[in-house]
Amino acid sequence: MSIEVGSKLQGKVTGITKFGAFVEIEKGKTGLVHISEVAENYVKDINDHLKIGDEVEVKVINVEKDGKIGLSIKKAKSNPRPVRQKNPKERQENFEAKMNRFLKDSEDRLASLKKHTESKRGGRGAKRG
Repeated sequence: MSIEVGSKLQGKVTGITKFGAFVEIEKGKTGLVHISEVAENYVKDINDHLKIGDEVEVKVINVEKDGKIGLSIKKAKSNPRPVRQKNPKERQENFEAKMNRFLKDSEDRLASLKKHTESKRGGRGAKRG
């Protein structure tokens, strides 16, 4: 059986490290599921999701020239989380709102700075006395 990028396979977890899990996908062939490819959400500890001996479905995401196989559990799921596309008008409104808020904050800071520096005309801000 040839291992090709994009194919979905059944495998068995044979080892777990802090950065991922090794999965045997066929006799003698083992690939790595990086910790970022285990689940859709953030994975702090891989042991919370997998243990040695678990049967998992994986998708081949890359095959290196040296024989290393990159696998993904989250991409093997049949219905991945939909990505919400923003329309350009919505993005533009968000940008304009952010710019208006930034300008207002900047003007407030400048007014505050002027107020404090005008009251200390006696030199470089040092108190005399």
